[in-house]
Amino acid sequence: QGQFVESGGGLVQPGGSLRLSCVASRNFFSIHTMGWYRQAPGKQRELVAHIIAGGMTNYIDAVKGRFIISRDNAKKMVYLEMNSLNAEDTAVYYCNTKPALDAWGQGTLVTVSS
Repeated sequence: QGQFVESGGGLVQPGGSLRLSCVASRNFFSIHTMGWYRQAPGKQRELVAHIIAGGMTNYIDAVKGRFIISRDNAKKMVYLEMNSLNAEDTAVYYCNTKPALDAWGQGTLVTVSS
């Protein structure tokens, strides 16, 4: 099994919400900056949000105010709460460290469509 296992994706209507989860098997999880990345069809993978060990977060402009990244170090989990979803958010979402390890999980597909 890989180092990251993502879940929580699905089909949602525009304006809807989803919560993604990722469990990491990496040792010393609590010291790593963790990120959520996404890859839309025909596009390169991009970092959407990240959270440092101390909890400070950062987002790309396209999701700022709509997405919230959080982490639970005891459970080695990282979450992405996504609100007000639109078609441009359709993508496969992955979690990884930042910078990313060369050990990507399978991701979880988010499809925003009416």
